[in-house]
Amino acid sequence: MAVANNIPSTETIAQRAKHELREYALLSLYLFVCFGALILYKAAILGEEGISYLPSGLAAIKALILAKFIMLGQMIRLGDRRRSRMVYVIAFKALLYLILLLVLSVVEEFVVGLVHGRTIADSLAEFGGDKLPQTLATSLIMLLILIPYLASREVNVALGEGRLWTLLFEHRPAQISESKGVKP
Repeated sequence: MAVANNIPSTETIAQRAKHELREYALLSLYLFVCFGALILYKAAILGEEGISYLPSGLAAIKALILAKFIMLGQMIRLGDRRRSRMVYVIAFKALLYLILLLVLSVVEEFVVGLVHGRTIADSLAEFGGDKLPQTLATSLIMLLILIPYLASREVNVALGEGRLWTLLFEHRPAQISESKGVKP
C-alpha cells in the first residue's frame, strides 16, 4: 500500500518528513533557478532602458511559496486519476497545476492586500487592466516551467520510483560502438 506521494506506508513519520522536505527543497531550488533567470532577464532588458530593477529575494520567496502550492497539489493527488498516454497526462496535469497555482496566487494576493489595508476589490483590480498581459505572460511561463517538472515525475513513476534519478546521476562507463568505428 502507498500513500499520496508514493512513499510506502511502512515508513516512519520522520522518514516521510525527511523525504518530503528533500522534495520541497529540490522543487524550490528548481523554481528559484527558473524565476531567478527570468528576473535577471527582466533586469537586463530594463537596464538597457536605463531603469534599475533587481528585486532582492523575490525569486526565492516566490519559489518557496509556489513549491508549497505544488506539493499541496501532489498531496491531494491532483490529476492522478487520469490514465492515458503519458504526453496527455503531463499536459493535463500541467494545466491543472497551473490553475491551482493561479487560484492560490490570487488568494495569496487577497491576503497580502488585506494585511496592507486594501480591499479585495482593490487587489482584484490589479489582476485586470494594465497587469492582465503581464499576468497572462507569467501564466504561460509558469506552464512552461511546470511541464518539465511534471514530465520528470511521470517518467520517474513509469520507470519505477527513483529509477530516473539513478539513470540521470549514475556513472556510466564509456560505450564502444563498433558498428560506427568509434573508440573510447
